[in-house]
Amino acid sequence: MVDNINVDSLIANEFAVEINGEPMSGVFSVSGLVSFMLDSAGKRLYPSFSIAKMVQRDPNNAFNTWLQESHKGDQPTRDIAILAVDDGVPTRRWLAKGAYIKAVEYSRFDEASFEMVAEIVEIAYESMEETFLIDS
Repeated sequence: MVDNINVDSLIANEFAVEINGEPMSGVFSVSGLVSFMLDSAGKRLYPSFSIAKMVQRDPNNAFNTWLQESHKGDQPTRDIAILAVDDGVPTRRWLAKGAYIKAVEYSRFDEASFEMVAEIVEIAYESMEETFLIDS
């Protein structure tokens, strides 16, 4: 019999996203995040993931600046952090280093809908670091 079992779980709606350490506002969801993946030879693979976010007007916010630079045909990179949060405290952090925008897709435009238009951004990256954050 085990005493004092500490069950700790995360709720999917408690998360944060940062671009180069700056909070990214208006994020609806993150999907396809893979901590690590190995091929049959044991080599690390880095599959892309997606961020669904609201379309924001400010051309100078961190994401829109990155998007505009990407439209020029370059592959400007950023470090993208996804943080799992538990009761307002970050508990785990995934850092996609050398991330670049691979594709941008938009949700359906529909005059009968009152839903916000979403940008679905596919992010590729060079490497992934995962950190368990411990309360101090």
